[in-house]
Amino acid sequence: MIQEKRYEGDIRELPVGSLAFIGDAVYELGMRTHVMQGHRHKAGALHHLSVRYVNAAAQAAAFRVLESYVSETERAWLMRGRNVNAGTMAKNQDPLDYRQATGVEALFGYLYLSGEDHRIRELLNFVISKLEDKHND
Repeated sequence: MIQEKRYEGDIRELPVGSLAFIGDAVYELGMRTHVMQGHRHKAGALHHLSVRYVNAAAQAAAFRVLESYVSETERAWLMRGRNVNAGTMAKNQDPLDYRQATGVEALFGYLYLSGEDHRIRELLNFVISKLEDKHND
């Protein structure tokens, strides 16, 4: 069920970094939930499994699959997030991967604050299927 909007103001006026901040948590929770389903492992093993979905390189791969799949509005949020000046960069991460990962996070932040839970699940399932196809090749 799609909930009412979670943010009362105009989401377009929020700093993109704020959207990425919340979107990072939404994306990671979705991926961790996916990893946990069907696995009865301890937390450490679950964390290890989830890292293949939740890291800058994996999120950059998600960016590339989502880029041609999402609506024009959603693509604009991907691009807006990718183009934001993060100010800091994670160690040992490719700068382009990091920027594309921020784009994914901004998109999921936008969807979450808009109450688009159904679309979040749809996009997570799409990304998971594409990343798993890639891992199985």
